[in-house]
This record gives sequence, structure tokens and C-alpha cells, in this order.
Amino acid sequence: MPPKPAAPIRPVFVNLGPRSYTVQVGSGLLAGMGAELAKKMMGTKVAVITDSNVGPLYAEQVMDSLRQGGKEPTLITVPAGEESKSLSCLDTVCGEMAAAGLDRKSFVVALGGGVIGDLGGFAASVYQRGIPYVQVPTTVLSQVDSSVGGKTGVNLKDAKNMVGTFHQPSHVFADVDTLKSLPKREWNEGFAEIIKHAAIRDASMFDVIDQVAQGKGDLVALIRRNIAIKASVVESDEFERTGTRAILNFGHTIGHAIESAAGYGKLLHGEAISMGLNAAAWLASKVSGLTSVELERIRASLAAFDLPLKLTDDITDEEILRRMKMDKKFDQGAIRFVLIKKLGEAFVSTDVHEGHIKQALEELRR
Repeated sequence: MPPKPAAPIRPVFVNLGPRSYTVQVGSGLLAGMGAELAKKMMGTKVAVITDSNVGPLYAEQVMDSLRQGGKEPTLITVPAGEESKSLSCLDTVCGEMAAAGLDRKSFVVALGGGVIGDLGGFAASVYQRGIPYVQVPTTVLSQVDSSVGGKTGVNLKDAKNMVGTFHQPSHVFADVDTLKSLPKREWNEGFAEIIKHAAIRDASMFDVIDQVAQGKGDLVALIRRNIAIKASVVESDEFERTGTRAILNFGHTIGHAIESAAGYGKLLHGEAISMGLNAAAWLASKVSGLTSVELERIRASLAAFDLPLKLTDDITDEEILRRMKMDKKFDQGAIRFVLIKKLGEAFVSTDVHEGHIKQALEELRR
């Protein structure tokens, strides 16, 4: 179970010029978000997009807060799960926004985990050719990763996140109180992204991760630390033009393919990424000099949160490889694969080929 959250701490500022925004991290943020947004968002009408799991828990509190800030919220609820991250669901959401009378001065509040953040942000980016949106992430994974950086989108049948836009939020409220309602499996999956951040940018964070795994440590500070890592990478390469932002894909090339091959919803995102991290770290030990001690440190941290390290036989290598080749990280047929030289130091390699991937998948089955 999550350790008791501490008091609110200093926000993270994501410095992107005219697209800059603040990420607030702490406890009790939902109640005050209406007053905060009354100062920032000029429009009156707002669509609160959520799912069937999160809505019953937090939607009314958010709606009340928005009303107290002078806004007129409309609640739009989609079925919980990865299946809602689709073009058909986007069509439904945009239709409900139009029926509610949202115009170009209106905005969206995405209340939920990564699926809702991606779907709500994408809807905001295309509705009326783009309106503002606010992220209210309610899972560990969405607070430390997907709510920051402006990547929005939906899945195609065989390819994750293939249709989407870069559309930065206007504000992010990461209220750690919402994490109390997470089932253990969803709590655990978020730490795949935290462990990824430690592996690519901040090796000293592994000690803090170990403390939190034991129910100790400062959860709010850890979440803020991860948001700051994500923000710094995004600031240096907002639109993925220099290659810097690509380091955030450590473990994701194989992980996304596993998630897709398993069938959306069978594995949680963080569970698939855990296997992808294990495979990528093993490859780094063979290709880029990662030591066996460092490899085992990553594996031990993943195992501490009961995250899977092994592939099951019902997910075939052939299907994983087929879906990998549809991934956006393939550049003119070549794999842009993220490796680490040592803990905290990641880079994009062009030296990984299909044979390496097959070896990594074989390792995942041992």
C-alpha cells in the first residue's frame, strides 16, 4: 500500500516558451483546482472526460470544484480500459463535446489514468482545431509519465499510439490522494516508469524506490522527482527532433510490442514495459557495457513491485516482431533502440538488429 502522502511541495515548471505550464504535486489538490483554473482558463464551458472506474470516485468533487470556480462542467464518461483509446471512442467523445455546446474558448479536463489523459488530450487537440486541456492524472504511471510532455493519441488495432498529436496541457494537478484508491496491480505498474527514469537519468533514485517498495520514504517527493526528470527531457526535445526525448523509450520498443501482441487489456502498460525493460537491460549488458550487477539492480527493483520479468508462451516471438516493425521507433526499416551504458546514462543506438531482439525474447522466456 502507498505510504502516507506528505504535504504539497514545490510545483514543477515545464519550460516550453509559449506552451509552458505548471505541474502541481501534493495532497488535496482536487478541491482547489476550480479556483486555480478560474485564474487561468478564460472559457466557461468545460468537458470533464473520465472513465467508468475513476468517475464514480472523483468526478463529482472535480465538477463541484469547477462550479465553485465559475465554470460549467459537462461530464463525459467512457468505459474503463485500453479499448477506449480508439478512434471510435474519440468520435463519441467529440460528439458529446459538441452536444454540450463547447466552443473554441472551452477546455477539457482529463480525469483518470494514461488512457484518459491520452484520449482527452487528443480530443482537445482536434476539437475546434484545438482547445486547451488540463491533466488530472489519478495513477502512479500517469502522474510520473504520461500527463507531462504533451503526447496525445489513440491506438490502431495492431499499433499502440500510432495516431496522435503533440498538444501540451495548460496545467497538471497530480493529487497523490487519488492513488489511495488504486488496486495493488495498478499501483505496482506505475513503478515500471519510475524504474525506467532511474535507469536512464538518475541512478541514485534506486535507493528511494527500494524504500517506497517497503512502504517507507516520501512518495510525493519521489513523484515530483520523476516529473522533473520527464520535464527536463521534454524541454530539450519537445517534438522529438534531436533524439534526446527518445531516451524515454527505454524498454518501450519491445514492451509496446508485447502489450499489443498480448491483446490490449490483457497486460497493464507497466507490466509490458517491465518485460521490455528487462529485455533492454539484458541487451545493454551484451551490447553497451552494462554490468551484470547493474542489470540485476533493475531486475530486483521490478521484482520488488511484483512486475513480470518473463514472457508467457501464449505471446509468440513472431507476433512481437511483426508489431515491432509497425512501431514509430523504426526509422526507414532500422531500429532506433535505447540502451544504457551504465545506470543513469542512456543513448539511442543503431547497432541493435533483429537478431539481437530475438535473443532478448529468448532470454525473457528462460
